[in-house]
Amino acid sequence: MYKILRILKSILYLLLAAMAALAIYLYANKAPERSVAELSQRWAPEPSQFLHIAGMNIHLRDEGPKSDEEPIILIHGTSASLHTWDGWVDALKGQRRVIRFDLPAFGLTGPDPKNNYTIEHYAEVVVAVLDELQVKKSVLAGNSLGGYVAWATAVLHPDRVSKLILVDSSGYHYEPESVPLAFKLSQNPIASMLLKDVLPRSLVVGSVKNVYGNPDLVTDELVDRYYELSLREGNRNALKERFNQALPGALADKIKTIKVPTLLIWGRKDQLIPVKFGTKFEQEIPNSQLIIFDDLGHVPHEEDPLATVMVVKQFLQSNQTK
Repeated sequence: MYKILRILKSILYLLLAAMAALAIYLYANKAPERSVAELSQRWAPEPSQFLHIAGMNIHLRDEGPKSDEEPIILIHGTSASLHTWDGWVDALKGQRRVIRFDLPAFGLTGPDPKNNYTIEHYAEVVVAVLDELQVKKSVLAGNSLGGYVAWATAVLHPDRVSKLILVDSSGYHYEPESVPLAFKLSQNPIASMLLKDVLPRSLVVGSVKNVYGNPDLVTDELVDRYYELSLREGNRNALKERFNQALPGALADKIKTIKVPTLLIWGRKDQLIPVKFGTKFEQEIPNSQLIIFDDLGHVPHEEDPLATVMVVKQFLQSNQTK
């Protein structure tokens, strides 16, 4: 009996020690939500603006010549923001009008007031942005979820899209080779509850490095951006809802109906959406071409903007509207 009591006592001490360690860890990584006003000081300088569209104050940048009749619309992926396109915008805005914005659930735009994160609704938001800016037709470019939004818009509103640029786009059912840990935790009910008030910076570091072909390119400033914008009021809960609602495969049977010229850019080291899906898009979209970058990962436009935007420029020049 005495031996059993000693064992139980030891187990109790271990449990108390574990609980104490967990409490210390959670306290050390406490990350309360931040207001848009606070975050805007660093992440929304000029030319950022906030436009009331679809019931939200959408964070948006509109650069380049306003005389451009077919602007390029850049749409980011899950947990990213309009800043992911900085390199492309710098290279394009001298000749083209370039518009980018934070999708609902992300960046400084934050949650959708109706909690609607279906892919169809995301396409409606794109059209609402075009309407607000009086853009009749555009070149839609998107990465990952943003690619899904872009091609879904082309399927549902073909009269608003002249060309497509899909960068490691989602949309098909797929089994990733590796998923950023932050994505996994956001889909776990218990973990997502903890992440509402706690967010270890190391979790963000690991998740960003996971989508780069060369993790050494991930800088402190880059991690700052992903980390701080994830703390925007409501974003962490909205991320969970986005995973529940914007499901791959919802419109996959419509991909073959896309007729506009389409450029597919893929990183061969993409472990989230492997390059075989770039090949599948190329097979199903009649007027498409796939360009693969051997050393890049899931966000090639961010990892090497100069190399990837060069093929974009070539695509736009060779597919000018006649």
